[in-house]
Amino acid sequence: MQNRFFDQVLDAFEGFVDDAHGALHASAHGRGLKVWFDTTDGRSVKEHYEAQLIRVDGGVSCEIGFHAEHRDPSRNEAVLAALLTEEASWRQRLGTQAEAGPFIGMHEWTRISEVWDPPEPDDPEAPMEVAARLADYVDAIEPVRRSFKMR
Repeated sequence: MQNRFFDQVLDAFEGFVDDAHGALHASAHGRGLKVWFDTTDGRSVKEHYEAQLIRVDGGVSCEIGFHAEHRDPSRNEAVLAALLTEEASWRQRLGTQAEAGPFIGMHEWTRISEVWDPPEPDDPEAPMEVAARLADYVDAIEPVRRSFKMR
């Protein structure tokens, strides 16, 4: 996959995502895109959204969604548990494709994400499709995640 693919995803993502979530930060690289928003408690980098290429069953797939990657696994479990208490609200937007549970290949982390076939690098629509779905995750989960910080 070209290094430029996830730069294109970021360009498209900025147009899709609701701007009410705060200051957007992003890191694009050859195998993925990571986005997070400013928070006052430092959780934003450890709790973030990604579109990335991963290895699954010996092949490459594209994972899109939310991750909690704190060093303390119990904190990741707590984040996921809190989000699951409001599952009805985010599930309306994300549908049944979104899976909640341990991160793929790293059970200390948690996720709400889905796995796609890898995008075709020559498909001009692929960056837009990945960006739109990543924006769905942000717009569905970020308001719920932020509401728990206020409680």
